[in-house]
Amino acid sequence: MFDDGFDSGMLLSSTKSELDIEENVLRPKTMEEYVGQDKVKENLAVYIAAAKARGEALDHVLLYGPPGLGKTTLAHIIANTMGTQIKVTSGPAIERSGDLAAILTNLNEGDVLFIDEIHRLNRAVEEILYSAMEDYALDIIVGKGPSARNIRFSLKRFTLVGATTRAGMLSSPLRDRFGILCRLDMYTPDELKRIVDRSAHTLGIAVEEDGAYEIARRSRGTPRIANRLLKRVRDFSAVMGSAAISVSDAKKALARMEIDELGLDETDRNLLRALIEKFNGGPAGLDTLAATINEDTNTIEDVYEPYLLQLGFIARTPRGRVCLKGGYDHMGCRMPESLRSQMSVFDSDDAN
Repeated sequence: MFDDGFDSGMLLSSTKSELDIEENVLRPKTMEEYVGQDKVKENLAVYIAAAKARGEALDHVLLYGPPGLGKTTLAHIIANTMGTQIKVTSGPAIERSGDLAAILTNLNEGDVLFIDEIHRLNRAVEEILYSAMEDYALDIIVGKGPSARNIRFSLKRFTLVGATTRAGMLSSPLRDRFGILCRLDMYTPDELKRIVDRSAHTLGIAVEEDGAYEIARRSRGTPRIANRLLKRVRDFSAVMGSAAISVSDAKKALARMEIDELGLDETDRNLLRALIEKFNGGPAGLDTLAATINEDTNTIEDVYEPYLLQLGFIARTPRGRVCLKGGYDHMGCRMPESLRSQMSVFDSDDAN
């Protein structure tokens, strides 16, 4: 049973199509509507204006950074600003060379091809991109053995926008063919509040200033999480019968979702608890840590670690993950003196 004014018999649900519509409605369409990432926006505006003045396609763009920061949204904005169409796919979806060839030959002049998770491209598929990006040509080998011959097809000039959470996993030949590299950083609570306010207005959700900021500051610096929490807090607030989301409503709803004052959820706390209680603060290897908390290693690296690193709760060392003093304090534990003395050793190892 719900308490705090909740009625367990009342359920709020949305169909998949409604969720898709909400996602598209929330996505900014222009640089002016896109909140945050000011340096990236300013530089892209210059590159786009220069390309349009020359009457050329924009150079290929690589967007990288933690998930949920708006890489897909930025790709759509680039296409909108250039006045062209965008074709969307992902690295894992392009399984064969023929799949990519079909996509490339159907692009019109100046079109944007957006490949999400581009670091997961098959190596054979990736090699086709080299000539496509550099020479706007597609090399196809016809036949086998001595009778095999190479046929080159010309492509219309296009812009490849690649998005990745792991820029280091891109091969050097592919990375070097991107003329524009943009790193997206975590958002500040004030920037996230602007996003929450905009999303609330778009969705017709009444939210008070303090309520919006409470959601923003617990969103881990990520707009995607801010929008998700806004919609879930809306559900709780509606069931409680509130006319607008207040700071009290937000705190109650986020407490029900087990999201604490800093935005950490149960998995974050399990990770910190495992380091502290099972490994005496660390170091602990990633695979061992993942097995201990029953979580995927990639999920830990891409979703949970970036925020914990930003907060200064954990550190990556050559020997494994270590829980720092901030992590101990947040979990209400005292850091062992023996571990304090080792911190300088870890720091010197990182410097090397």
